[in-house]
Amino acid sequence: MGIVMVKCPDTGRDISTGIVADRASFNATPVFFARVYCPMCQTEHEWFAGEAWVSDSEPCAPPDGGPDAPLDADVIEFSASAQAQ
Repeated sequence: MGIVMVKCPDTGRDISTGIVADRASFNATPVFFARVYCPMCQTEHEWFAGEAWVSDSEPCAPPDGGPDAPLDADVIEFSASAQAQ
């Protein structure tokens, strides 16, 4: 399992989408469109599943727990086992 990531179109930095997935399940999904809040730009970016990837490690939260710190409520689990439930 890992975090689905996209690249900020303005800064080129990686952004966590808050989606937890395994690579096989994520790569098997139909193409979809989504939005993600970018803490660097302080705006929303639109992205397609084909532009995203599953990172093996979670992005580091800033020491102050700032705007890009992961929140439990923002995490969506996406895996074959979660779909079967």
